[in-house]
Amino acid sequence: MNGRADFGEPNAEVPRPIPHIGADYIPTEEERRVFAECSDESFWFRSVPLAATSMLITQGLISKGILSSHPKYGSIPKLIFACIMGYFAGKLSYVKTCQEKFKNLENSPLGEALRSGQTRRSSPTGYYSQKPKYDSNVSGHSSFVTSPEADNIEKEVLPRYEPIPFSASMNESTPTGITDHIAQVKVNKYGDTWDE
Repeated sequence: MNGRADFGEPNAEVPRPIPHIGADYIPTEEERRVFAECSDESFWFRSVPLAATSMLITQGLISKGILSSHPKYGSIPKLIFACIMGYFAGKLSYVKTCQEKFKNLENSPLGEALRSGQTRRSSPTGYYSQKPKYDSNVSGHSSFVTSPEADNIEKEVLPRYEPIPFSASMNESTPTGITDHIAQVKVNKYGDTWDE
């Protein structure tokens, strides 16, 4: 070999460049079809069932008295809230399925970007679990200082950190209703008690 890639070899794999998908990206016809399909399926198969189920559960909880209804509007605000949450939960639950549909597209820059993003995120085994080359010593010495003379200079120049004592209230002049003293209870010979 002369250091050049031989493109005539049948088994030579040439890595394709990762497409840039930005705000100015225009999807292909096939990608538009998958977008529409994902939107329809996520609505009918996830959002509508979850919204209806959450509304039924909410109405049941209101009827049993576990949730209270609004004095003026009744159960409508809570039902609308349950419907909206069910709708978005359905849409979010379909994201992975939709991504898989795009990854299965063959001539799709968006599918290629999703596939390459998945391979970029998965790292080789043990890559992140390796120890760092330079271990920092946190036990009081700086990791940048190596000589004892520098340690002495650092102790003289830098002020020592003194923790501020804990205060039970935000402002000492404002009463919080909580007292720090223990009430003294007195008992007379008849068994009567009183605070002091």
